[in-house]
Formats: sequence, C-alpha cells, structure tokens
Amino acid sequence: MINKILVSACLMGFKIRYNGSEKAQVNAQLTRWQKEARLVIHCPELAAGLPTPRPPAEIIAANGKDVMHGDARIFENTGRDVTEHYQLAAWLALRTAQESGCTAALLTDGSPTCGSQFIYDGTFSGQHKSGMGVAASLLSEHGIAVFSETQLAELVNWIEEREG
Repeated sequence: MINKILVSACLMGFKIRYNGSEKAQVNAQLTRWQKEARLVIHCPELAAGLPTPRPPAEIIAANGKDVMHGDARIFENTGRDVTEHYQLAAWLALRTAQESGCTAALLTDGSPTCGSQFIYDGTFSGQHKSGMGVAASLLSEHGIAVFSETQLAELVNWIEEREG
C-alpha cells in the first residue's frame, strides 16, 4: 500500500499564500509522487474561505495546539480576530487527509496554519519561534506525520521505511 501525502498547495506552485505568492518546491521527488497519485494537494486557508491575498495573520503568544484547544487566538496585522477561520482550516485539512487516506503531510513552515517546525511569534515583527500551526498540530494529534518543506529528505526516508 502506498502512503498518501497531504501537501500544501503553495508548495506545488499555486499562488495562494497570504500575499498571493507560492513557495514552489516542485522537484523530481514530488513530481514522481504526483505521478504515483500519492499527493493530495490542499490549501487549508482557501478551503476555509480565506481570500488571496489576505492580511498576514499570526498566533498571539501561543501555538496551534493552544488555538485548537480554545486557549489562544489568531489575529491579522489589521487587528481582526480570524481564529475561527483558521480553526476551520485545520479541521478541513484533517478531514481531507483522513478521507484521502493520507498518512503524512508536507506543509509550509512559518504559517499559522501549516507551520510545523516554526511559526511567527505573534508580534508581526518577522521573528519566528519553534512551534506548530493549527493544521499541523491537529494533523499530528490525529496520527498524521507532519513534515515541513525543508524536511523532504526526512519524508522520503519515512515513506521508504514504511513501504520497505
């Protein structure tokens, strides 16, 4: 059985990040996996109805797990509370992963949704800190292995170990 991978749409070249850009990581490995029908390309924020472009948003003085447990909030740099949109984004990512049979996720680091190694610190100063965004946290809590775009080699090894 092949392991399916939920992958951030912006990593596949879709210009859907908050500022209308992409973070294309399309390389030979991802192209091969796409041909093998392993990849489930998804943008949690778009699925939750957030527009492109949209104001930058950060988790304030916490992490994604705190937000998902109702103990923290996400605000745009405009001061607008967008916590519920991002919580919905996380739940939609989990539903998509589960319905598609994904065992892993390759997500965009830094995002309040998809960050898995780091997120921004909530001050809108460009500083980041260790931690997960809301979707990365929820996926991880539900047994889906989460990797950032800088961990592609680790994901390849993880897949190879599982599939022999």
